[in-house]
Amino acid sequence: MANRVFLHVGLPKTGTTYLQTLMWHNHEELVRQGVLLPGESNRQHLWASGVVRDDPKIDRRGPEARHAWSRLVEEVNAWAGTAVISHEFFASASADQAQRAAAALTGAEVHVVVTARETVSLVTTAWQELVKNGSTLPIDRFPQLERSGPHVDWTWAALDLADVLGRWGSAVPHDRVHVLTLPKPGEPRETLWLRFAALVGIDPAPCRTEASARNESLGVVEAELLRRVNAQLEGFSSAQDRGNWIRGYLAHGKLVPRGGDKFWPSDEQVAELRNRGQRIADAVAAGGYDVIGDVADLQPPRELPDRRHPDDVADAELVSAAVEVLAAMMTDVRRLTRQNRSLKDRLDRRVSRRAAARLRRSLGRVRPVWSRS
Repeated sequence: MANRVFLHVGLPKTGTTYLQTLMWHNHEELVRQGVLLPGESNRQHLWASGVVRDDPKIDRRGPEARHAWSRLVEEVNAWAGTAVISHEFFASASADQAQRAAAALTGAEVHVVVTARETVSLVTTAWQELVKNGSTLPIDRFPQLERSGPHVDWTWAALDLADVLGRWGSAVPHDRVHVLTLPKPGEPRETLWLRFAALVGIDPAPCRTEASARNESLGVVEAELLRRVNAQLEGFSSAQDRGNWIRGYLAHGKLVPRGGDKFWPSDEQVAELRNRGQRIADAVAAGGYDVIGDVADLQPPRELPDRRHPDDVADAELVSAAVEVLAAMMTDVRRLTRQNRSLKDRLDRRVSRRAAARLRRSLGRVRPVWSRS
């Protein structure tokens, strides 16, 4: 059985993709250091989070998804060193679900790790991630309190740090619940990785960091354009379609590279987020958790830089962006059409050659009538 298991449960949009990419990229090095990242890829950890949360839609992710958690647990329980399970969608698990997850890791010293940031930037980045995945919800209506729960992603169940700590803190002693704050503006990005590595017991020196992934942001025009496009899309109901086409092709392939102005929610929404951020910081300070970083970094700055609101985007800006994106998509359609035609022609030629060869072989086995006696 593993000696120690670190359950990295979120929060979403707090450097989770960055840390996960680094760990998977250095999978063999971590094993050499006695640290197991179970499974074959981050996909199994995503599926496992759905199993732990009793997600009723888990079977839609494929026949292997329902068994992902049990397979990770089996691998961890057979390991003799340290193990890490990491996905941000664990965050919204209920207290009972968190307790069952920790109890499944028999005999190990279970630690819970929560990466965190201040509420205004957290909600802003989480909203645009939701839009990248097909949402049409306006920013000032996010998160939707009435939809909060373990089965729904991108709600306060996953984004309210105090709430997450309360549920997951019921599964392990509070001194084994670790809150890692994101680096301050101007601090090296690697600060988060170094904090995480030191906690888990990873020597970062031999680890390669050049392949670390970053979830790039949309500009305000691009975010509003995508939100409106989402309202017109039909048939993109599966997670795979949304991930491949809305998030992958359109958002990251066409809109993110445009750059664009950063944005905030409305002043009223920011004020509400400030109040929630203060409550969260107070709860963390009073909870007896292990804070790696500065609790003050969980509160929004007193002065936020001036930024636009998505409602301020003019129709002319949307038209200009849409024209550029459509032109780029037309180029893609032409290129892919030519590639498909070329592949089809090559396939047809191969099929024709094979058919001709089969005909020649058949004819070779037939004795001419005039040769029969």
